Amino acid sequence: MPDPTLALARQIIARPSVTPDDAGCCDLFAARLRALGFSSEFISRNGVTNLWARRGAARPLFVFAGHTDVVPTGPLDMWTSPPFAPEIRDGMLYGRGAADMKSSLAAMLTATEAFVAAHPRHPGSLAFLLTSDEEGDAVDGTAAVVDALKARGETIDFCVIGEPTSVDTLGDMVKNGRRGSLSGKLTVKGIQCHIAYPHLGRNPIHLAAPAIAQLGDTEWDQGNEYFPPTTWQISNIHGGTGATNVVPGSVEIKFNFRFSTASSVDSLKQRLTAILDKHELEYDIDWTLGSRPFLTGRGPLAEAASAAIREICGIDTELATTGGTSDGRFIAEICDQLLEIGPVNATSHKIDECVDVEALPRLSAIYTRILEQLLPP
Repeated sequence: MPDPTLALARQIIARPSVTPDDAGCCDLFAARLRALGFSSEFISRNGVTNLWARRGAARPLFVFAGHTDVVPTGPLDMWTSPPFAPEIRDGMLYGRGAADMKSSLAAMLTATEAFVAAHPRHPGSLAFLLTSDEEGDAVDGTAAVVDALKARGETIDFCVIGEPTSVDTLGDMVKNGRRGSLSGKLTVKGIQCHIAYPHLGRNPIHLAAPAIAQLGDTEWDQGNEYFPPTTWQISNIHGGTGATNVVPGSVEIKFNFRFSTASSVDSLKQRLTAILDKHELEYDIDWTLGSRPFLTGRGPLAEAASAAIREICGIDTELATTGGTSDGRFIAEICDQLLEIGPVNATSHKIDECVDVEALPRLSAIYTRILEQLLPP
């Protein structure tokens, strides 16, 4: 009998849902979830498709979350097989979105179907939160659904996001948090003049250099059990007119903090401006908070996931907070416990993206066992 997770993964990989196009994926999920007794609601915004489907009204509420959109394919002639014509070769399923994250979506749905079939009167509630705007701007996707749920006073007890978190083999790593991102555009002001007469001006690049050195050497925090220390990095510097005989009137420096729960947004801003003030700079800063850090410590969800992975995969998983950001940053605002659990990440966004075929039924089984532990019949 064909594996249902593999069959569904192939079906949705075949849909060219390049962000923010959903290509009918959410309609497919809504139909299958309605057959299980879920109510479905499309909370779409600015052309982005968002699905919120729920079964039951009792607590606790367990949510599977993910995105149906994929990144662009890149040059088609570099793919061994067409990216939206899923193909199995040497035990791997190839296609855009195979790893990130349509295989996880398929496993979530088949796990839910198996769980509801076995336990139709399960306690608590189940829900799906799907969006077609994660790989793009991520403005009108999960954030829009969270806004709607907030307005209704709805909160989530447990959430699993299907991002590809594994490193070498299924289940070896689970993400239990992500660092925050705080960016700034710093403009240091000087006085423009002829470069042959520097005493008539003030070179903002020279003035900023000692402060930049101190910022680069600063230990912002030491991290904690789950997070590495906060980092501060410059991404862009621009100053000058392009001429070689003009001292610039200003220099623009773009920078970014990747920070953990060991620091706050306000503390990082205050410490940075204190260093600039110490060097007596005249400056302006425009701040942009990309995301706040979030963390799920050891508790029922982490314990259930660890036990499920140990049972299905025979390994002990590692809880980690490495990598970039995810839609977990939005869901964490209304969710007590959140983990990201998915297949091996090695080929995400690459040409010939793929996933191990044998991992698909095991990922579905992991999700099912988590449900059985958190919503015990």
